[in-house]
Amino acid sequence: MPINCTEAEWKIMEVLWGKSPRTMAEITRELSPKTGWTRHTVITLLKRMEEKGTVKVDESGPVKTYTPLVTQADASSQQTKKLLSSVFSGKASLLISNLVDSGEITVKEMEELVAMLRKEGK
Repeated sequence: MPINCTEAEWKIMEVLWGKSPRTMAEITRELSPKTGWTRHTVITLLKRMEEKGTVKVDESGPVKTYTPLVTQADASSQQTKKLLSSVFSGKASLLISNLVDSGEITVKEMEELVAMLRKEGK
């Protein structure tokens, strides 16, 4: 299933990946200081996410709770592939080059990447 989250929905997913199930009030409490979102904004986003199939709602208790239906690893993998395809012509080397040129990657991170590549090559 394609995972198509907006930036706002991604913020909610990160909350749910951190701990779930969560209520709308808990999600709002966690995100409001960073985003300024009200409960109405969170409700709207959660409804949209439920329609997309990225979260499920449990209405069996006194309060609705929300749980992610996709793992963080799957969502990250799909978003990375989407970024590579749309921005870097599907080439990871162009992404890495851009990170190096912009100073977004440290020497230590580069060394970790090289170590991963060597490990995969064996």
